[in-house]
Amino acid sequence: MIKEQFTDLFLPYPDHGDRLVRVFVPEHEENETLPVIYMTDGQNLFDEKTAVWGCWKIPETIRAEIKNSGKTAVIVGIFNDSHLRDSELTPKSIGEIICPEKLPDLTTPQGEIFDGFIVNTVMPAVEEKFPVKRSRTDTAICGSSSGGLQAFFTALSHPDLFCATGVLSPAFLLYSEEDMKSWIYSKLNECLPYLYIYTGAGDELEMNVFESVEKTYEILTECYPFDKLNEVVLFEEKHHESAWERIFGDFLHTFLERRADF
Repeated sequence: MIKEQFTDLFLPYPDHGDRLVRVFVPEHEENETLPVIYMTDGQNLFDEKTAVWGCWKIPETIRAEIKNSGKTAVIVGIFNDSHLRDSELTPKSIGEIICPEKLPDLTTPQGEIFDGFIVNTVMPAVEEKFPVKRSRTDTAICGSSSGGLQAFFTALSHPDLFCATGVLSPAFLLYSEEDMKSWIYSKLNECLPYLYIYTGAGDELEMNVFESVEKTYEILTECYPFDKLNEVVLFEEKHHESAWERIFGDFLHTFLERRADF
């Protein structure tokens, strides 16, 4: 049996030097390869002592899943540039940003650059160095808030690479319904990822997120395969890592149990 291990990679991010990517490989059998989940906001995933806003406690969740189902996954946490996070995790091509006065850095959204970094730099490095499966049905992406928006964008932009995405409290409110609908329809094809979409409604920000998620989910129900949609709403939960920590366990279990069907 190979013990669990953390490894830090420093990979070149376009025009911003090296970027920290932390890879958590759980306990597994020798020569075993595992499914993999790529995640935004790596600084908040693993260690309560160093987490910026709160911790997802990913190792504990992975260990609980192993105990409950015998299944597990490698987690790849991509750290963000704390000064440019919102811009970095906001795609430009979905449409015009509708609230730049509150988030001035979003006048230059750069989510496409982050998307390219994941697909062209992070994934090849992880597949070369770690015991991960390389098929679409063994690969997912997940994030929260702006990271949830980015995970949604990347999964729908590369359905040949990702079979599922955890879209947690996504920042859909940054776009008009018209732009979001047009973009979603432009991505429809025969190969689509499973969308696990979560929102709470326990504070003002999360209530605004909830309203935009409901509008986007309505668009999806008109055009997206029903068996590849899942919306989870926990009305009491706030826009915070403590909520995403809890809901991630359900997304993880869903991905591991059902990925062959996606």
